[in-house]
Amino acid sequence: MMTRTPLRTSPSRAYLAVIRTIDKFTEVTSYLFVIVIVPLILANVYEVFSRYVLRAPTMWALDVTTMSYATLFMMGAALALLRGAHVRTDMLWERFSDRTKGMIDSLAALLLFLPTMAVLFFISIDDFIHAVSIDERSASGAWTPIIWPLRGVIPLTAFMLFLQGISELMKSLWAWRTGEFLVKHEKVEV
Repeated sequence: MMTRTPLRTSPSRAYLAVIRTIDKFTEVTSYLFVIVIVPLILANVYEVFSRYVLRAPTMWALDVTTMSYATLFMMGAALALLRGAHVRTDMLWERFSDRTKGMIDSLAALLLFLPTMAVLFFISIDDFIHAVSIDERSASGAWTPIIWPLRGVIPLTAFMLFLQGISELMKSLWAWRTGEFLVKHEKVEV
């Protein structure tokens, strides 16, 4: 008679090391990109002062604000994925077992999320290279700043989301296999 070996109750050190390394990379790089908030705030404060006190609005503040906010928003996406802050249909999700949640998340990552991030990366890297080669500029106003740095944020975001997606896939596969999550996310309300 064959004996069954029990399921492992904890993942291997290597498995955990990969997850921890990706999660730490996401956390550190996301917090580094928070520095983009400085030009966002400064441009807005200067614009308000210039417009309402000096009666001389700027022609560059809107572009700086838009590009800073877009960069901040995109670079925070991987951290939101790490923290479990993306949208879910809670009324259905809460009824599922951890094993079912792991299965759904694993299949969604493999079939939808990771392929989408890979395609987005390769399309946007081509757009970024083209924008650099033609010195692409914004056409939204008289200032016409260069826009290729913002185009460079898109493939960087796709790469960071892909990388964090691998970590989340590994966590989901573990939940699917064992019925328990390695990381429990607190419910984030926005």
